[in-house]
Amino acid sequence: MHSDLPATLVLEDGTIFKGTAIGKIGTTEGEIAFNTGMTGYQEVFTDPSYLGQILIMTTSHIGNYGTHHNEIESESIKISGLITKKFSNGFSRPSGNKSLQELMQENNTVGISNIDTRALVRHIRSKGAMNAIISSEISDEGKLLEMVKKVPSMNGLELSSKVSTKESYEVQTNESKYRVALLDFGVKKNIIRCLVERGCHVKVFPLNSTLQEINDFNPDGYMLSNGPGDPSAMPESISLVRQIVETNKPVFGICLGHQILGLSQGLKTEKMFNGHRGINHPIKNLKSGKGEITSQNHGFVISKSSIDNQDTIRVTHLHLNDDTIAGIELKNKPVFSVQYHPEASAGPHDSRYLFDQFIENINLSKN
Repeated sequence: MHSDLPATLVLEDGTIFKGTAIGKIGTTEGEIAFNTGMTGYQEVFTDPSYLGQILIMTTSHIGNYGTHHNEIESESIKISGLITKKFSNGFSRPSGNKSLQELMQENNTVGISNIDTRALVRHIRSKGAMNAIISSEISDEGKLLEMVKKVPSMNGLELSSKVSTKESYEVQTNESKYRVALLDFGVKKNIIRCLVERGCHVKVFPLNSTLQEINDFNPDGYMLSNGPGDPSAMPESISLVRQIVETNKPVFGICLGHQILGLSQGLKTEKMFNGHRGINHPIKNLKSGKGEITSQNHGFVISKSSIDNQDTIRVTHLHLNDDTIAGIELKNKPVFSVQYHPEASAGPHDSRYLFDQFIENINLSKN
């Protein structure tokens, strides 16, 4: 850690925070967002859905339990930059492999610590999502403000193609009973694990695959993964998902996959004033009446007004903090999706039943 090296954070609206450099010395830019999770920082930083985002961790100590090579959701850190209050350079976990500082340096991740993260979160909660820049090499605030003004808006930005696999690959055990085609918009490893644990032979496809290529695998069902960016900027994916739904086979969408499914059925998505990011978000299952505590990471959402005007889609889950749509299903097909992360990692396991529901749909459609 560069305990004496200063760093500067400049927001698009001209707000400036001064702090201490962490991670790699350099400059980074992206949309600023905050995560309210108390644990699981390594899984969060390696989640491909965070591509293009500078992340504030609201928990005051980050890095204190180091990192572990099993606790990854992709092969590298995907956040654009990290903002923390207290950054721990050492770590006190016997099974830890290396410090967070080492991992950030290996992944060229720039960060800033020793700033008032509460004041910063309050500011963006009142002003809404905006771009930001962190630098530990440029101290000229005017220059940084000029640079941050040129960062593209997340609205209309397609990012999935940067994190989707380039080649298809397969994950299975000897006991596999079901064939699942997973369309990779930026998948988290734990989604694949949750499917494999339930007896699925999973084939992961690049997002630009054709329906023919996917169906050559002869899948029993389709999984639409999470991922980064604006779903409405992905017309080819929306069209592909529309074709997938028309096969009448079971479909399960998560996060970006859920949004693309909605768009494929004529719904609309919108950018949120502040996204949902954390492992403590309350959801109500409207079918069972049960509450779930969930892991979430999204800045876009299916618009409520677009669902009111059609009769083929049922809302199945609502976010209890702001009543946004958190789950849908098609009334006449075995197709459903949720706006949150049932595979969690990090986070509670309240929603793992959704994977069982998907398997149940596959069993029903096979008979």
